[in-house]
Amino acid sequence: MGAAAGAGASLAGSPTAAYAAPDQNDQGPDNFNEATIAQLQAAMANRQTSAVELTNFYLNRIQAIDERGPHLNSVIELNPDALAMAQAADASRRRGRVLGPLHGIPVLLKDNIDTGDKMQTSAGSFALVGQPAVRDSTVAAKLRAGGAVILGKANLSEWANFRSFGSSSGWSGRGGQCNNPYAIDRNPCGSSSGSGAAVSANLCAVALATETDGSIVCPAHMSGVVGIKPTVGVTSRAGVVPISHTQDTIGPHARTVADAAAVLTVIASQTFDGRDPVRQA
Repeated sequence: MGAAAGAGASLAGSPTAAYAAPDQNDQGPDNFNEATIAQLQAAMANRQTSAVELTNFYLNRIQAIDERGPHLNSVIELNPDALAMAQAADASRRRGRVLGPLHGIPVLLKDNIDTGDKMQTSAGSFALVGQPAVRDSTVAAKLRAGGAVILGKANLSEWANFRSFGSSSGWSGRGGQCNNPYAIDRNPCGSSSGSGAAVSANLCAVALATETDGSIVCPAHMSGVVGIKPTVGVTSRAGVVPISHTQDTIGPHARTVADAAAVLTVIASQTFDGRDPVRQA
């Protein structure tokens, strides 16, 4: 597995934008960096911040760290509707409707997970650019139904590392080389490289990853975050670029076990999904 050359640097936790710090006495985060879902929800409930402010914070941080600066290259595409989703989440909260633990929380999705919107789902390959998904994957639909803000798509090992046994971890033709947030010259592992790196570098609150053989747990290990690889069938694979129907699964990357569990609670399928062969059994 290869990694991009570059100057070693630590990116995790370094602030890039000035935002009003919520009151610690109300258990809100002193900074959105390293904030847990529970802290972010408390801050939004207490009107110390909003989904729009959170989304802008992460968008600014992506621009500063991912697109400029050290060029982490963990985000392959931003959702042009992210702020509109955040505004809708805030409006729903003002009406007293909070749709779940991810309400108003910005989430990145690995770029092999369909979203029926203006974004591409390319698996990191130019071969799929220009053919956007016509509908959401089941997990993306569950995120929307739960009030989450879909921030964008995360870089990955092209075709989820199914391109070649000798392919470079975290490299895709469309996204370039995703780098390790703790040391730019180190391997980020894959294939969910961008999901793990983005969570570690505080470019999103949480992210969705996929695994056929190590692609959730290995990037989580290399980026110092929590990854949960669910049993096949716990999360529907409908609308996810497939590798193996007997091994593919979708799971979270998060900074804490509680955050990862919250994501899994939202995306897990409680009923059979006719679009996923395993969920029909």
